[in-house]
Amino acid sequence: MNTAFTPAQRISEVKEYYFSVKLKEIAAMNARGAKVINLGIGSPDLPPLKKVTDTLAAAAARSDAHGYQSYIGIPQLREAFSKWYADKYGVNLDPSNEILPLMGSKEGVMHVSMAFLNPGDGVLIPDPGYPTYRSVSKLVGARLVEYQLDENNGWQPDFGKIEAETDLTKVKLMWCNYPNMPTGAPASHSLFERLVSFGRKWNIIICHDNPYSFILNDRPLSILEVEGAKDVCIELNSMSKTFNMPGWRIGMAASNPRFIEWILRVKSNMDSGMFRPMQLAAVEALAQSEEDYAAMNRVYRSRRAVARRILEAAGCRVDENQSGLFLWGRIEGAGAVLSAVSDPHTAGGDDTCASKLLSDSLLYGAGVFITPGFIFGSRGRNYMRVSLCCPEQTLNEALERIEKM
Repeated sequence: MNTAFTPAQRISEVKEYYFSVKLKEIAAMNARGAKVINLGIGSPDLPPLKKVTDTLAAAAARSDAHGYQSYIGIPQLREAFSKWYADKYGVNLDPSNEILPLMGSKEGVMHVSMAFLNPGDGVLIPDPGYPTYRSVSKLVGARLVEYQLDENNGWQPDFGKIEAETDLTKVKLMWCNYPNMPTGAPASHSLFERLVSFGRKWNIIICHDNPYSFILNDRPLSILEVEGAKDVCIELNSMSKTFNMPGWRIGMAASNPRFIEWILRVKSNMDSGMFRPMQLAAVEALAQSEEDYAAMNRVYRSRRAVARRILEAAGCRVDENQSGLFLWGRIEGAGAVLSAVSDPHTAGGDDTCASKLLSDSLLYGAGVFITPGFIFGSRGRNYMRVSLCCPEQTLNEALERIEKM
């Protein structure tokens, strides 16, 4: 191999995404006949509504449906997002300049970071938090400023501590998401008021990632409900979780027209508009009924009951006050559980901690993969996360395997 070639410096700042690595390992185990049950990734297994897929098929059959599309999405989709926000959150958004459809909200994390962060700019990253906030910030050369979330504080930011320990004059953007991933901590209007006030006080853009507000959550909230929030806030939302469309890659950003225009400058130089039939199908999805939301949540509520038993069988304590597509549990009596670990795969490495050891012991000993909390930051080292995205029968089989182990 020619050693004269080297990657860009930004590549050295990030590793391959944890799930990318782990899924390859699980695939290799399954190829050897292991039949691993994967409770890690939050990819909904439920299908979209039939009217959604019917709309996609009918639109895709048209001969004029396959050309390039507008970077800002078709008007019908922007209007549907606007109506959805008005109906569900009570937030008024101008579909012409306050909404930008995206190819998934994960794409939005990159677009926002590129639009607002110069190399060296400070960005507040939650610990624990979605790993993409950290990796994308590194890719754009920003300076990471972690703020700790603690179970004893309801997994909410300690604004007093942040102000006391951080030179906020050099921070430009703050990432947050509620209902929280990975902890399941619910949103509240008072929390959003504090976030908006904090952003105003320090001239920090608050970027709220909001894909879980309709999953096992009685009161969906948007940070944009707070008066004046659009002046300092950007909200990302997604159709992946609520509408069972993860592979479709359809999301959105909502904010004031100036912020949206800046994000569009990045987006328009990175991609083209999404496939028109998908946009038309998304319009149908956004119009789903309250019963459709309720039916989905009945499935997840039943699954969550089994997921709780799984975490408890693995030696974890679970807080009942959680929302979203996952269940988060603290490892209790970890020493007793981990003392039985003897598989050499689990030993050593910088990431060795209670959650990694327990996750690997369950994978190699029971054939069940549960996400270790350490991947979300140092504050997650003693926690585990179970996804609700598999049938209840599979969850029960995972429970049986862990109980036998």
